[in-house]
Amino acid sequence: MLGITLEEVTPGRALMRMRVGEDMVNGHGMAHGGFLFLFADAAFAYACNGYGPVTVAQSAQVTFLLPAAVDDELLAEAVERTRSGRTGIYDVTVRRVDGTVVAEFRGQSVMLAGRAQPRRD
Repeated sequence: MLGITLEEVTPGRALMRMRVGEDMVNGHGMAHGGFLFLFADAAFAYACNGYGPVTVAQSAQVTFLLPAAVDDELLAEAVERTRSGRTGIYDVTVRRVDGTVVAEFRGQSVMLAGRAQPRRD
């Protein structure tokens, strides 16, 4: 519904793309933080679920650095920082396609089902 597409996914990594629509802006005319959070969270979800067992967010935070405007095309790149047992930490950088960083997101995951998989480098 938001036009988010999955560009790449491997265990511990994901890259997604989204164009900011007119229905995604706040009262100031810039991309609403909720949409940016949702976008980063989606990349986080793909990255942490790439190992197989059901994994969800235990906590997450976002830092908004620059505004995004209508028609900005954004990329969200999620990268696993560490995984231990059933938990993991992932960083997601949201940037315009020109490389300008818009937001940084950090999520902590927890595995709900299955057994912990050894880290694959």
